Parts: sequence; C-alpha cells; structure tokens
Amino acid sequence: QVQLVESGGGLVQAGGSLRLSCTASGRTFSNNAMGWFRQAPGKEREFVSAITWNSGTYYADSVKGRFTISRDNAKNTVYLQMNSLKPEDTAVYYCAAGRTRFIGDYDYWGQGTQVTVSS
Repeated sequence: QVQLVESGGGLVQAGGSLRLSCTASGRTFSNNAMGWFRQAPGKEREFVSAITWNSGTYYADSVKGRFTISRDNAKNTVYLQMNSLKPEDTAVYYCAAGRTRFIGDYDYWGQGTQVTVSS
C-alpha cells in the first residue's frame, strides 16, 4: 500500500521558518515528480512547489525566494524548507507524487499537515 506521510507543520510567528517532510512508503518515487500543494480555509487547493525526478525545481510566485524544495531519494523523502513565513502561508500543506510536475498528473497524495503563521 502506497502512503505519503507529511510532518513538520505547526504554529510559527510571521518571519519564522518551518521544514516540512514527506516520506513515502510502499514503493519508490525516485523516478517521479514530487510536489507540495496547500489549501487555506475557504480556498481551493493550490500549487506551491514541485521537484522533478532529476531535481528540476518549480515554485509558485507567492513562495519564490522564500521556500526551497529538495528530495532525498535514498530516504524516499521530499522536503519543503519554508522561510520568512507570512500569515497568508497559513494552510494545510499536502505532499503528492506524480508522473510529471503538472497538476493533473499527481496520483498519490498525503493527508496533509497544518501550517499556521501568526501575525
């Protein structure tokens, strides 16, 4: 059974940092794109960042320069380092694994981890 499990969320003050982790089990995703998405209350899920199988990285404009995605294929884990957090970054963050980095190609999703940024 394939599972993606996120961790590292929490409550942080504006300007602070958090590091999210997403560990996969049940199969290896070294040949897959991995992505992070988020959903704030009352809003649709939105793309945050993605990393391809060969470590190409992509970011939403709203997080560019503040967030960094990385992966450790030996640990089957993808990370999202979030710096200079803003209250508008508050959301549930989801990890996903896909055939490509494009939104419609993600086949596996985690349950999400809450990130709350206080002002």
